Amino acid sequence: MDLKWYAHADAQNVRSLLLDVHDQVYAEDPDPFHSRERFSHFVDLWSGREDWTCVSGWEDGSPVGYAYGSQFKPGGWWKGADRPDGVRGRIFALSELMVVPRWQGTGRAQRIHDALVRSVEVDFATLLVDSTHTKVRALYERWGYEKRDEAKPSDDSPLYAVMVRDLP
Repeated sequence: MDLKWYAHADAQNVRSLLLDVHDQVYAEDPDPFHSRERFSHFVDLWSGREDWTCVSGWEDGSPVGYAYGSQFKPGGWWKGADRPDGVRGRIFALSELMVVPRWQGTGRAQRIHDALVRSVEVDFATLLVDSTHTKVRALYERWGYEKRDEAKPSDDSPLYAVMVRDLP
């Protein structure tokens, strides 16, 4: 799998890729929370951050998936949750990790994730996982994350597990 890195300056050029992969991942999901319109808002919000970083994976010229995020500003944390004790310093918030259905379960998600996390100089990585997605949470636990809290960032969002991973 080939990997490509993007920064804030590349956001507009990669936006359609991010939305198209999202559409493939959620093609069978009728939940309006996962609509393209709603997701495009979050793509713009996250990619608008100056330190936004994204890694995409490619096989035979077609996208496999991507991961992106940015560092929290000092004192920043997920909306609807308190920062866990002992989590300080430089913290990378992994906002999205998506792999098109064809490539799910092949280990490519971890390769994309690891490439992104290794590309930033931080002390911790953190992410949110829908609490009802126990298999996804177990996957992140195998990657070294642990559940430290729960968050409900908006009235219509699911309850999320707040996962944290210490980075050496």
